[in-house]
This record gives sequence, structure tokens and C-alpha cells, in this order.
Amino acid sequence: MFQWSAIWQYLFSGLFIHAAWTTLWISVVAQFIGVVLGLFLALMRISRLPILSWPARAYIWLFRGSPLLVQILILFVGIPELFPPGTATKVLTPVVCVLIAFSLNEGAYMAEIVRAGISSVDPGQMEAAKALGMQHTLGMRRVVIPQAIRIIIPPLGNEFNNMLKSASLAAVIGLLELTGTAQVYGAQAFNEFELLIVATFWYLVLTTLWGYVQRWIEIRLDPDRTPSNAAEKKSWGQRLTGIGSPQGEVLASRSH
Repeated sequence: MFQWSAIWQYLFSGLFIHAAWTTLWISVVAQFIGVVLGLFLALMRISRLPILSWPARAYIWLFRGSPLLVQILILFVGIPELFPPGTATKVLTPVVCVLIAFSLNEGAYMAEIVRAGISSVDPGQMEAAKALGMQHTLGMRRVVIPQAIRIIIPPLGNEFNNMLKSASLAAVIGLLELTGTAQVYGAQAFNEFELLIVATFWYLVLTTLWGYVQRWIEIRLDPDRTPSNAAEKKSWGQRLTGIGSPQGEVLASRSH
């Protein structure tokens, strides 16, 4: 029988707060490594040197074409079988396997996102940078990539949102993030459905908070944003949600 009391008992318990923190930090670390890896892969992918572009293409093809769950299981179950019993399992703990699998998988997707962002920048920007005496690497770092970031941020935000939810796959190898915690403790008390609802609540909390952060970043990087004193007078709610543009406030003040 469905038990509402179990939901209220575990909703804000230290057990699920710790599980939410585990989900969050694993997602942040894996996303950061994936972004860095994706940047290097994207630069290799657009290189004219086959020795750089073809390995990047092969990497992206492999990790985008195979399921993330399979990659986790290969690291946790398959790789230890290549070594003497007990040696690899000391290093490839569930946390390590999840971080490696998530980072490598995310690097492949971020490589295509970064490549698309760089390709969207007008080639004349690089030509202008070279005309000013910049080398290709310097022009890419100071001119092209800063402009590409505005294109990269929205899909990057979606990728991190998906990363927070994909962390639930770690439950298959025994990691006690949100889904794993709900399954293990729910099975013990025969209220797994109720605890899965609690886990869903915390997933929604994390993804909603990230939505606000992503929107704030996009507003800060908007080239059409007009700095004004009116922006400093916005309420904390407007700053958090991004509702209430500085331009509208300036026009309203001028009309009075």
C-alpha cells in the first residue's frame, strides 16, 4: 500500500541530501572534464592534419555510437577481467568508473558542440586576427573561441541537465546516488516507489536550480545586453530568473 508517511520521512532526510550531493558533484566533475576534453577533440577534429583529425573522428564515433550504460559496465565489469583478480578492482571503484565513463562520453558530445560553435564564427574574424599579427593558436584563443562560447553555452547547459539525470545509471554498479539510494533503502523497507518519488523531487530541484544558473550565464554573455544603473536596481527574484530586461526598464524610465 502506498505510504505518504515514507515520502515525508525521507524527503529532506540526510540520506537523500547526501545522495543529491553525490549526484551533483559527480555531474559537475564529469561535465568539467568532458568540456575540457571536448575542446581539445574539437580542435583536433577541425585540424587539417589527418594525424589529428582522424583519431578525433574515431573517438567521437565510438563514444557517441555506444550506450553510456554499456561503457560503464565495460569499465566496471569488463576491464578488471583483463588483469589478475583483485588488482583492477582496487582502482576501478564505482565512483572512478562512473567519472571516467561520464567524462569520456561527454567529451565526445562536447567535441561536436564546440566544433559547431567554432564553425559558426565568421572566418573573417580569424583573417582579421592574422592581419593583426596573431598566430592561428592565439587568434583562436583570443578571437574565435570567446565568440563561439555564446553559441556553445545553451547546448552545454542542456548537456549538464542531461548529465544530472544520467547519473542515475551509476545505480547499476552500486553507487548510492539518488536512484541507487531509493532502490537500496526502498527495497529494504518495501517502499521503493515512495523513495523513487523522493529521488524524482531532488532531480527536479537540481535541474531547476541549474536552469536558473544557465539563464543567468546566457544573459551575462548576451552581446545585446545594455548595462545600466537600472539593472543594479532589479530585485533578487528578477536577477535569479532573468525576468525584466534592463532595456525595458530604461525605456520605462524615459517615458515618465
